[in-house]
Amino acid sequence: MNTFGLIQIGLMLSSTTVISSLQCNHLPLQQRKVIESSLRLLDKMGKEFPQQCLREKMSFRFPTQVLQPRQKESVGVAIEEIFQHIFYIFSKNLTLAAWDGTVLDQFQNGLYLQIEQLEACVIEKHTQHCRSKEVSRLKLKKYFQKIDCFLKDKQHDLCSWEISRAEMRRCLQLIDKVTRKL
Repeated sequence: MNTFGLIQIGLMLSSTTVISSLQCNHLPLQQRKVIESSLRLLDKMGKEFPQQCLREKMSFRFPTQVLQPRQKESVGVAIEEIFQHIFYIFSKNLTLAAWDGTVLDQFQNGLYLQIEQLEACVIEKHTQHCRSKEVSRLKLKKYFQKIDCFLKDKQHDLCSWEISRAEMRRCLQLIDKVTRKL
C-alpha cells in the first residue's frame, strides 16, 4: 500500500474516533430522546391496562441503587444492561400479547440501536470499578429473571405481558430521571 493510502486510512480512523467520542459526549441527550420515544411506543403498542389484570399485579422491586453509583460510566453500564434485558424480554413468546406488531418492531429497533451506542461508549471505560459493576449486573439479572419467571409461570398470557409492559415503563421512567441529572 502506498503512503497516500495509509494517510487516508489514518485520517478515516481518527475521524471515526472523534465522531464516536462526540456521540458519547451527547449520550445523555440521546438517551432521553430514545427513552421518550420508547415510552410513547410502549403506550402505543397496546391499549389501556386491562381491568381483569388488576388483581394479578405484582411488585418486581427494581434495584434503584444500580442507577445511583458515583461514576457516570457505571450508570451507563447499568443502563446498557437494562436495555439489553428489556430487549430480551420483548423478543420472545409475544403471541398472546395482542400488541401492534409494527410498533413493537419500532420499540425493539430503538432499544437495539441504543444498546449499540451505549456499548461503543461504555466499552473503553468498562474495566474500571469491576466489583461494583458486577454487583449491579447481578441485581439487574435477578430483577429481570423475576419478570421472565413471572411471564413463564403465567404462560405468557395477556395479563402477564401487560403487567410486564407496565413494569418496563417504570424502568424507562427511572432511567429517564437519572439521565436528566447527568
